[in-house]
Amino acid sequence: MASYELITVIIVITALFAYINYRFIRLPSTIGLMIMSLASSLAVIFFGHLFPALATLITSSIRSIDFQELLLDMMLSFLLFAGAIHIDANKLREHRIPVLVMASVGILISTTVIGVLVYFLFGLLGHPIGLIYCLLFGALISPTDPIAVLGILRKSRLPHSLELKITGESLFNDGVAIVVFLTLLRVAETGIENVTISHVLLLFAEETLGGFMFGLGLGYLGFYLLRSIDHYQVEVQITLAMVMGGYMLADFIHVSAPIAIVTAGIITGNKGKELAMSNITRDYLGKFWEIIDEILNAVLFLLIGFEMLEVKVNNTLLVAGGVTIFVVLLARYVSVILPLSFLRIFKNFENNAVPILTWGALRGGISVAIALSLPSDMHRNEFVTITYIVVVFSIIVQGLTIGKFVKYLQRRQEAQETS
Repeated sequence: MASYELITVIIVITALFAYINYRFIRLPSTIGLMIMSLASSLAVIFFGHLFPALATLITSSIRSIDFQELLLDMMLSFLLFAGAIHIDANKLREHRIPVLVMASVGILISTTVIGVLVYFLFGLLGHPIGLIYCLLFGALISPTDPIAVLGILRKSRLPHSLELKITGESLFNDGVAIVVFLTLLRVAETGIENVTISHVLLLFAEETLGGFMFGLGLGYLGFYLLRSIDHYQVEVQITLAMVMGGYMLADFIHVSAPIAIVTAGIITGNKGKELAMSNITRDYLGKFWEIIDEILNAVLFLLIGFEMLEVKVNNTLLVAGGVTIFVVLLARYVSVILPLSFLRIFKNFENNAVPILTWGALRGGISVAIALSLPSDMHRNEFVTITYIVVVFSIIVQGLTIGKFVKYLQRRQEAQETS
């Protein structure tokens, strides 16, 4: 199937599923689309026995999609910018310390805990995998996905300060996690004995700090251009150029493109909207990026659902995936409670912050895309399978229950205060 035809089919199916969800099912769009995509995948598998030619056509079309390139090199930049321009920088500044700590130290803690526990898990299952590869899995499954988080938490009625912490963290920690993953991948490729700690730390610093500084420059360049004119069509094009050109240039100079785009997006969404745009430009720009966000979210979770056709499952991997769900939740709990316990010495946090930050940490398409980018000799099939199981549980179970979970914690808190 030609690229244009494949894109057309994806858009048509996405629009159909979005209509069915909005008209009849009424779930959050992220969850509704994933459920329908999963159901469609199961239907393709079932009818594939009756119509093998149809199943072959669909699976070959899915197989032709370079998921890593589509998400990490194309869609991610748009989705991160669309989320970042809606972040209130003044309010985020109040929570900058916990956000940055959870997006950096938290990722390192989570990567280590998951990597070590998964290493022992596969050993117990009689399917040993090297520790460096398990740490790779820990890095790819640790980041909370801004695409899933932003789409679901808006409707969960979380305390605003907690919602800001989760969304702010999710916008930054995927960039940090990608840097950690690429660093570990380089170690796995070259051998631990050939890599020094100083080299690893230098690479990490260059990517993260370089991405932030590049994002500042990109954001203020965009701000200057936006302030110098008043023409909403051109100003929307400038933001498009910032996202696409900025992401490509950041990759070229080897700094973290996701961190750069988030930084530029926050500057555009705050300083740019306040001082460089007219009311009509502000309105058109907001609506344009909101539509981009909705369309790409829908396409992404449709593709994640159809990726089930490519997952090779056996009983060992099903058990490993089920146990890994609890491993990931435990690692998230540890990576939240340790930094927050230290930060509470200097700053007060909301009631029930730890359980909400733990359960509200959703995994999504970024983890799937990174897992699919693994070479086959680094246990790609095993990690893609358990990543998929964790992501489906995270989006459907955690996503559907986070609102009820918050209400339960609030009622329990009220009962304790009145007793």
